Amino acid sequence: MPLFDATPALLVLADGTSYRGWSFGATGTAIGEVVFNTGMTGYQEVLTDPSYCGQIIVFTYPELGNTGVNPEDAESDKPHLKACIAKNICERPSNWRSTQSLPDYLKEHQIPGIYGIDTRALTRKIRNFGAMNGGISTEILDPNELLERVNAAPSMSGLNLVKEVTTPDVYEWSEPTTTAWEFNIDSQTDSGEKFTVVALDFGVKRNILRRLVSHGCRVIVVPADTSIEEILKHRPDGIFLSNGPGDPSAVTEGIETAKALLKSDKPIFGICMGHQILGQALGAQT
Repeated sequence: MPLFDATPALLVLADGTSYRGWSFGATGTAIGEVVFNTGMTGYQEVLTDPSYCGQIIVFTYPELGNTGVNPEDAESDKPHLKACIAKNICERPSNWRSTQSLPDYLKEHQIPGIYGIDTRALTRKIRNFGAMNGGISTEILDPNELLERVNAAPSMSGLNLVKEVTTPDVYEWSEPTTTAWEFNIDSQTDSGEKFTVVALDFGVKRNILRRLVSHGCRVIVVPADTSIEEILKHRPDGIFLSNGPGDPSAVTEGIETAKALLKSDKPIFGICMGHQILGQALGAQT
């Protein structure tokens, strides 16, 4: 049963499986690739991670929204997911850092959600059969009609979503990690100068940039399509390829840049999408 007055919602997967629940967040229809996240905390960090652009996230943890939302925990300037799936939703959060409830936050950003379904069973299905497209709707409550919309949507395979999340401009990130559990790590050069790291932004999370700064780095963030000549103009001590959404094999400009960077004498490090792009540049497949 719904915990508060809610609108009926429908979830349909590309294989025809359907789930009925209740709406939270925005109303409407959203189509995307359905994936799951097993984290027990940090739902706001997941929602604002650009790596989830174009996807519908299933949270396996049964209670979502208990601590609300606050500006400090965002990994980017807005949530990037298509929609959200949860078992139970907390409408009235209880946390001293909270500035907004999760349903209100998603509503503000026009992101629909569905709750009241068996998210563990849904996760097992995705685990066994693979991620697949799906649709959530408060407008289309006929499973066959929504399935037609889902099947008409493009597959994540071959989809380049980096251009939707990368920074349009070069900027320097200077904010370190400021939490009470920060380690005091001396990562300076012998001369006391900071290492300069150029970060190619395929959809970078803010905490990665904070960690680099906390380890004694000067961090310059550049767009994903920045040329190797422009990258090397910053005279980096190292180059970082960030996380990001979509199919890494479709990010051809990033792969070509990585190939050129591998011929330089600069240390290169990648996380998630960046690591996969490095693999592609070295002849591997993803």
